[in-house]
Formats: sequence, structure tokens, C-alpha cells
Amino acid sequence: MPDNEGLMDRFVDRLPETAFFKFVAARILTPLWAWWTPVKPLPGGPHPSFQHGDNVQCMMNLIMPLKDKSPVGRAHAAMAISQHKDAIFAGLNNVGTVHFARFVIVGDNICMFSVYDGDFTNYIRDFIATIGEVFDAVVGLVEGGEKVIPCDKNVEAFIQWVHERDLYQVPDTPTDFLRDQERLNGDKAVAPVNDDLTLLPRKMVLQLRANANVSLGSGYRAYPGYSVAQVRKQLGLGW
Repeated sequence: MPDNEGLMDRFVDRLPETAFFKFVAARILTPLWAWWTPVKPLPGGPHPSFQHGDNVQCMMNLIMPLKDKSPVGRAHAAMAISQHKDAIFAGLNNVGTVHFARFVIVGDNICMFSVYDGDFTNYIRDFIATIGEVFDAVVGLVEGGEKVIPCDKNVEAFIQWVHERDLYQVPDTPTDFLRDQERLNGDKAVAPVNDDLTLLPRKMVLQLRANANVSLGSGYRAYPGYSVAQVRKQLGLGW
């Protein structure tokens, strides 16, 4: 902050940190902006890419709100996973493109987080073709799940259902987040490159209002310097 700033300049600089300004911004300004400039939620999943390297270790962050949000409902969700764990793992093995997957209960949601290679649509289609009937037990506990049961008989509808509940992945380049919004609205013009993220653009605030939960970037992706097979070979343990 320059030393020659006046009293008014210092007041304006500190205003965003005050409780009053935060209250007004959250309770009045943001809803007013959202009414004045409606924003659509951005689609979930990784960004489509023709580069082979971008289609390796893709993330799926599936958030499924439970119908029963009580502790009993969460217990039913945990039981559904534990009772069908072996079949689910067998199905993931048969898909052959999955690096890891896990089910997590977060608040009132049953979540499936996984990392896979290749195309999202093929990943879900192969998974459901293998264990669709088993996955019905989980989907039946989720809001809107009855629309796609049985999963193996409603494959295309289920793929869309999953896609709608997969978290939007914010691009690794922050300003691309704003470009995604513009493309969603059909704007194909060259976008400005002077978006100052330090000023917290209104477009970003509105999109994070429409997409309350997001995945920040594509994540860190790498392979260790030595594979498990190489380590075991050096130790003389064999595979």
C-alpha cells in the first residue's frame, strides 16, 4: 500500500475485510447479481481433450445426496457398500482402466471418488455393464436414483445421471474457469485476457454459487520413480 494514501483510500482498501461488507456481499449483492445475470451450472467431469496424456488418470468425484439424511440413512448407505464390496471391486477390476476408487460418506452424501484412464462415458458404461444390478442397491438410497433403476437397463440415462452429479473440475489455468462460463452461454468470441483474479471477479462468484461444490484443477498426476514390481524384483520377493 503506498505511503501517501489518504484516509478514504485506506478505508476503501480495508472495506472488503469488514464484517458489514462481507454480510452485504453474501446476503444482498450476490443474490442480486444472480437474479440480474442468471448463471448455469457447469457440467461435471474432466474437460474433453484430444491429447492422450490428458486422458490418463482422470478423476471422477461423484456426489450423491442421500434420501434419508439421518444417521440411520448414512448407516444404510455404509451397509449397502459393505454388503456388495466384493462385487463392486470385481466390477472395477473387470473395467480395467481404473487406478483407484473409494466410497466416502460426507455429510448427507454418499460419494464415489475414482481415478481412471480414457473416456468418462466408456468408463461408466463398462462399470454398469459389469455390476449394474449390484450398484442399484446404492443408487436406490440416493435422491433421484429411482429414475435410473435398474442401472443396467437404463445405461444412457445412468451415464447422464452420473455426469450431472460429478463435480465440475475447475481448469488448472484459473482464467479458463471464466472462459468455460462464456462457452456455456454460446460465446465463441475471443475472450479478454485481463481478468484480474485478485479482484475476485463477479463471474467467478456467480459460478461458484451455481456450482457450490467443485474440484479444484485436474489434480497432481504422476507415476512413482519405481513401480511395485521393480521394488519386489530388487528385493528378490517376486511378484
